[in-house]
Amino acid sequence: MAIRKLHFDIETYSSIDIKSSGAYKYVESVDFEILLLAYAFNEDPIKIIDLAQGEEIPEEFIEGLEDPNTIKCAHNATFERNALKQYGWDIPIDQWFCSAVKAAYCGLPLSLSKALGLEEKGKLATGKKLIRYFCIPCKPTKTNGMRMRNFPKHDLEQWEEFKLYCINDVEAEREIVKRLSKYEIHPFELQNYIIDQEINDRGVLIDEVFVNNAVSIDNKYEKKIVNRTIELTGVENPNSPAQLRTWLSDALGEDVKSL
Repeated sequence: MAIRKLHFDIETYSSIDIKSSGAYKYVESVDFEILLLAYAFNEDPIKIIDLAQGEEIPEEFIEGLEDPNTIKCAHNATFERNALKQYGWDIPIDQWFCSAVKAAYCGLPLSLSKALGLEEKGKLATGKKLIRYFCIPCKPTKTNGMRMRNFPKHDLEQWEEFKLYCINDVEAEREIVKRLSKYEIHPFELQNYIIDQEINDRGVLIDEVFVNNAVSIDNKYEKKIVNRTIELTGVENPNSPAQLRTWLSDALGEDVKSL
């Protein structure tokens, strides 16, 4: 009996900057929200669910998600797994298949659309623009009515493009899985992946008192060092590489190009 695969992709909103704070803080934000869900079982047509405009997650998707014999497939599956956890689905790690991990195992770029010639399927040219518009807070201006977030109603044409973008991501991910299907990840490496995910999910325990005191001592010591540097060199701002280079060049009598 062939194993059923559930290929899917989500588009989300959060006020937390994922680049500076990481995916865990991003999905744990109080305003985290799944906006779009695109999915397909095996080679079935891809369906798009517009959660932002009131559509509900279909029963067939939920059944596939909760079925231990259905492999959940996504690119960078860690994100989808933890996003769904915020909605109450804590799906065991061993039920997931990450096409980005498979790519890394095969020595390919983690962003595969371009590498595998899937530009049209994988990422629309407007993708980044759409993500900036719908997925992160916007700057309040008089033009936009001082709002801090863009909803579908603010640009329905762009929203339809965004839905197509989400569908295309699933199409690309499914094609990647298909093209790499002849390469098997060694069971030892699959176990390493599970352990890696468990470590990241749990985090690392720290002594908060120790850390806070270390930061406090560092701040005091840094201030002392900065003041002493000003006293010795006359440099107005010792944190400025340009000012330090100028002082060093004068002190050494030669042009210092780099610190």
